[in-house]
Amino acid sequence: MKASVGGYARAVDLRHALDLLAQGDGMARVLAGGQSLVAAMNMRLSSGDLLVDINHIAALKGVTREGDRLRIGALTRHAEVATDTLIAQHAPLLRKATDLIAHAAIRNRGTIGGALAHADPAAEFPACVLALDAMVHVDGPDGARDIPAADFFTGVFETMLREGEILTALSLPVAEEGEGQVIHELARRIGDYALAGLCVVRRKAGHRIVCISVGTHPELATAAMDKLDAGDVAGAVAALRDALDPPSDTQASAAYRRHLAGVLLERAIADLNGESA
Repeated sequence: MKASVGGYARAVDLRHALDLLAQGDGMARVLAGGQSLVAAMNMRLSSGDLLVDINHIAALKGVTREGDRLRIGALTRHAEVATDTLIAQHAPLLRKATDLIAHAAIRNRGTIGGALAHADPAAEFPACVLALDAMVHVDGPDGARDIPAADFFTGVFETMLREGEILTALSLPVAEEGEGQVIHELARRIGDYALAGLCVVRRKAGHRIVCISVGTHPELATAAMDKLDAGDVAGAVAALRDALDPPSDTQASAAYRRHLAGVLLERAIADLNGESA
């Protein structure tokens, strides 16, 4: 099946892109990496769209440190996240996550902004940015907005993005001295979406735990975080399993996903403690 495209326009800058989206009358779609959008169009899940290509907007690219925060442009490719020295130093969780994302061809084209905007609950980057307490930056007809990652993801493939808005960047605190960042997941084959996964960030203020592929969208596992902050590992694992209500499908049952989440949390804690899982 071939995609049905209503038109194509290459934006020269952010303002131009926003104008093109406004002219699309609700039928325009942002084209960045295209790894999810083009697949959806090929399956006619999205058709007749005006594609607004933002790939040539330099302002949406690159990684910079701004004081005590790291800013990552929305057009930063997965492969660039994997090799950027600032990310490796200040947000190693993102670098580790790239090893788990699909295959090289996807990582070479996919963008971090596209991954966040698509909001697939089985994807790694949405969970990572929540675990890192990131801020998502968007721009649109009513001006720029800064949205905490904790508020940005609202459901399966649903976010706080409004019609006509573009995700421009994300920013997050640089890693503290001694901070730990770990991601673990289990998939049937390399490159498959995870049956279950989780990210754990350990900071002076406490732990942040976010699961992958066990709910409608990334959420902080607050009960498990409280137990872990108190040093109760077994209690954290039990609290995590009790809080989860994962789906059952042809790949795994809800009970199996709940069990895996607890096992992966134990492995993540072992990693943070410098122990063998």
